[in-house]
Amino acid sequence: MKEQKRNDSVSLKLTLEHSDTRSLSSSLVTEAHFVTEDEKISVSFQSDSFNDTRARWNSIMRALIASDRSLNATRGGRN
Repeated sequence: MKEQKRNDSVSLKLTLEHSDTRSLSSSLVTEAHFVTEDEKISVSFQSDSFNDTRARWNSIMRALIASDRSLNATRGGRN
């Protein structure tokens, strides 16, 4: 496997399951390309550097977590 350097471009794809993919994916509209199918969301993006990838990954994860917590709160669920 080739050693990753900080200025190499990086592509990531994440697939996750959620009972309300439509609501959860709305938090990703400005963050990354995504596709929903049944109870799965596939998120993908490419960045020009490892540092940019890390920053975008953090933004995507924060958006998903905040959306999931909001959905749980409005439905009376627990975090």
